[in-house]
Amino acid sequence: MTRLHFASALLPSGWANDVQVVITAGAIAEVTPGVAPAAGDERHGIALPGLTSLHSHAFQRGMAGLAELRGDSTDTFWTWREAMYRFALAMTPDDIAAVATLLYVEMLEQGFTRVGEFHYLHHDRDGSPYADIGEMAARIAQAAEASSIALTLLPSFYAHGSFGGAAPHAGQRRFICSVDQFAALMSASRKAISKLPGANIGIAPHSLRAVTPGELAAIIPLADDGPVHIHAAEQVKEVEDCLAWSGQRPVQWLLEHAPIDRRWCLIHATHTTDEEVTALAKTGAVAGLCPITEASLGDGIFPAREFVDAGGAFGVGTDSNVLVGVADELRQLEYGQRLKHRERNVLSSGAGRSTGRTLFDHALTGGARALAQATIGLRPGARADIVTLDTAHPSLAGRLRDTVIDGWIFAAGNGAIDCVWAGGHKVVEGGRHRLRQTAREHFNAAVRRLVA
Repeated sequence: MTRLHFASALLPSGWANDVQVVITAGAIAEVTPGVAPAAGDERHGIALPGLTSLHSHAFQRGMAGLAELRGDSTDTFWTWREAMYRFALAMTPDDIAAVATLLYVEMLEQGFTRVGEFHYLHHDRDGSPYADIGEMAARIAQAAEASSIALTLLPSFYAHGSFGGAAPHAGQRRFICSVDQFAALMSASRKAISKLPGANIGIAPHSLRAVTPGELAAIIPLADDGPVHIHAAEQVKEVEDCLAWSGQRPVQWLLEHAPIDRRWCLIHATHTTDEEVTALAKTGAVAGLCPITEASLGDGIFPAREFVDAGGAFGVGTDSNVLVGVADELRQLEYGQRLKHRERNVLSSGAGRSTGRTLFDHALTGGARALAQATIGLRPGARADIVTLDTAHPSLAGRLRDTVIDGWIFAAGNGAIDCVWAGGHKVVEGGRHRLRQTAREHFNAAVRRLVA
């Protein structure tokens, strides 16, 4: 049993002072506000629940910053994708474990306590399956276990190179599965996470570019009751190609032909019409927004204000992992809306309401829904994923309640997070994960070989 005492904590009912939290077997057993610290309580200042990165491609952390050299033609998502393929084709299982471990360490240091790993690097470098088809999934699980981050594994089904069942690109050969292979991969992936505390699994049909309607229908049952994630309408070219194939836009097609409901998460959904925004919000599906990656790749800006006004739920993900941080994603999300609408505090929930708190609440609830987490926050029965902020940080000093969150998201930069508990284990202290140095050494050795 672990007993923690916080001067101030954000509970499901709102802010409370002098909060004692008792942790047993990795979960929160008791939450008692308005009590003085008792002998044996570990004391801290400000506590928040950990958030989820609902969309991550872990291997791409290894190439962060390596695609910033302009080519002979206009650089776009599609030229970046070629660089990503080259990097992915060189990675070994050991490389995947090293890169993912450092990434998950960094996520925890920055306030993410669960990751939705949209995992599509499945096979050996020549495209043939490993003897254990779940080899790469097991390496993701290994990284999650080492770092203590909670894992929602989302094996990705990827069969084609473009709409209508086009042959795959040679650079995609490590991703490609038949429906039968994917069923075997799901079975192996379930085994890989079976002993991970707090882990769960869903499926991720990569996109309508990569899966035919028949294949989509065939693989959805493999999720059982787990989440279903899919990339949709990230790029204008994707929308144009989908129109040419089906006469419908990607989100429109999914709304009319797939069983979209609260289990689903549409990643990006950047290029959506007003009608699609309203219809998507009504389904209860989560919009999985990745503002830093979307900015990095020149995707565009999601109509977040319109989606929220329609009652839509969203969460945030780190996607390409070019930069990792709760505050970074939420700040970029709001700043994108400010640039689009030429207003301030666009996503605030109303007059006199904190924008940072509104963003945080959406990311908490939307991220949990997207990763099938029913019990969240600082409450009994929830996994003990807790983040404390450093009240001595200059951008947090003197702040109370919601203004602390505003200071963290919009002003603090690095260094605002003090400690993080993941599944009841204190893995970050003084802003530093216990595995940081070892993880960096293994990551650096792998990446130096990959970029040589």
